[in-house]
Formats: sequence, C-alpha cells, structure tokens
Amino acid sequence: MKKTFLAMVMLFGIIAGAHAQNLGSDYQTAIGVKMYPGAISFKTFMDDNTAVEGLAYFWTNGFRATALYELHGDISDVEGLKWYVGPGAHVGFYNDRWRDKYPNRNGGIAIGVDGVLGLDYKISGAPINVSIDWQPSLNLIGHTYFEGGWGGLGVRFTF
Repeated sequence: MKKTFLAMVMLFGIIAGAHAQNLGSDYQTAIGVKMYPGAISFKTFMDDNTAVEGLAYFWTNGFRATALYELHGDISDVEGLKWYVGPGAHVGFYNDRWRDKYPNRNGGIAIGVDGVLGLDYKISGAPINVSIDWQPSLNLIGHTYFEGGWGGLGVRFTF
C-alpha cells in the first residue's frame, strides 16, 4: 500500500508539471484517488454532460478494474457542483487471501456490472475536483453476489 501511495504522489507531480492548472469551475480531465477500498481514478468528459471514469482498485484481497459511463447534470444553486449516475462493468483478480476468506466462491476472478450515483464538485480557483459516490455492483462470473459497499470519496487533480 505504501508503494501504491508513493506511485500516486509521483504521478501527481508529473501531471502537475506537465499541464497548466485548471482554475475555473469546470474541467475536462482529472486524475486522482478514490478512497474505498483505494483506487486510482481517471475521469474525462466526452461532452458537457457525459464522462467516462476508469478505476484501478488495489487492496489486500487483490486488484479490480472498473469502467463507468456517467451522465452528469448541473445543480443550479452551486457553481461547479454536478450530480451523476450511470452504468459500468468490472473485472477483479483476487489472491489466495481472498480465496481463503471466501472458500465457497469459485476461483480468483470476478466479472460483473456496476452502477454509480454521486456528486462531483470542481473547486473554483483550484485545480482540484472532489466527488462522493455509491457504486453498487453485481458480480456475475466467479461467484454471483451483490456488493453494495463500493464507492467513496474521490480527490482528483484537474487539467
């Protein structure tokens, strides 16, 4: 986990040096972290109201990659604040620790569908975006089960 955190800090430094800061209340692309269970997040807007987000989760049980398609809408009373909702998909690769913890689940792979519901705020005057969301998922391959505990607080550098 310490190595992952160090890699993310170095990545932020490289991006900060390579791109001009976005100081307005909108942004095109952002990269950062989402905290639960711990992910690197990359988000880019395709137009004013649609974005794609890629998440790479790393935790003690393995690795999971998630792709989300997000529909965004403005919240008119607060500049820079948007709601978002959308579908997605994931694939996870789990280690022996996960298999020991859940012996009734087949193998070390998990493939399924996701949803997302959240709020996204671009801080005006700073190249920072903050989001909070809920990301329920239904695992279909590996072992079928519903997971309602994904999502969390995201902090990203915008450019």
